[in-house]
Amino acid sequence: MIDLSKLTTEMRNPDTMNLDQMTPFEIASIMNHEDGNVVSAIKEILPSVDQAITWATESLKSGGRIIYIGAGTSGRLGVLDAVECPPTFGVPKELVVGLIAGGDQAFVEAVEGAEDSKTLCEEELKGIGLRKEDIVIGLAASGRTPYVIYGLRFAGHMGCKTVAIACNQDSDIGREALLAIEPLTGPEVLTGSTRLKAGTAQKMILNMISTGSMIGVGKVYENLMVDVKQSNEKLVVRSQNIVMTATECSREKAKEALEQSDGHVKTAILMILAECGAATAREMIVEAGGNIRKAFSIDRKEF
Repeated sequence: MIDLSKLTTEMRNPDTMNLDQMTPFEIASIMNHEDGNVVSAIKEILPSVDQAITWATESLKSGGRIIYIGAGTSGRLGVLDAVECPPTFGVPKELVVGLIAGGDQAFVEAVEGAEDSKTLCEEELKGIGLRKEDIVIGLAASGRTPYVIYGLRFAGHMGCKTVAIACNQDSDIGREALLAIEPLTGPEVLTGSTRLKAGTAQKMILNMISTGSMIGVGKVYENLMVDVKQSNEKLVVRSQNIVMTATECSREKAKEALEQSDGHVKTAILMILAECGAATAREMIVEAGGNIRKAFSIDRKEF
């Protein structure tokens, strides 16, 4: 029998022993108070997050991918972060991948036994062509999920950088990875319900890793999403607003630049800032590795 008694995430919270007798306001208040502990816990492990961002950036620059592996809530959080990257940063859906034990069906419905498999994650990593340039990030609030443990082990054998995110110290997945990120969020308001504080902590850390690495590869100018895709009416307007904000131009000029750049926000911005045509702007961006600031400093006589 698995001994969960020593896991902080499975312990009873002494401040919520009468949870079933609390008023709705008291429930909301204690949950709000406990969520504050998540921020403090993550502050303690920021150096480890820094390292994860650095490795993820290096992977992307070398042609690799960010791959999340997890089960249950942890797996869903990885999938959620992955699917948000294409519309936010204009990257291919294959660049940030979320694998969840049990496959796509497990996102909306539990797949019994999948998280306990010692072979499933390895098979799925092989299925997506795992290579040493990829970084594999394992997620498990408890830190003991076999699907994640054996997935990280296989990734390590392949030469990948590996990161484990758990909410218990000295976790099994942490010992399996090159880097362990283990914020101690404490016992949950509802005993063992790690979709609460532990889930919040994992989501916050994934936000940092994906956003930080995308900034590192030039997907952001100032604090603007300059590779956003115009996939719906809202994003068309947002793209115009981003160009206007970055260049302090009129909406008409932004629309014109976007039209000439085939809707590529980054190119439109550089066209206006550098006072050049779309072709030149594209060449400058390529030369600068996708970074607008570096592109703007390039001697345009070269083009």
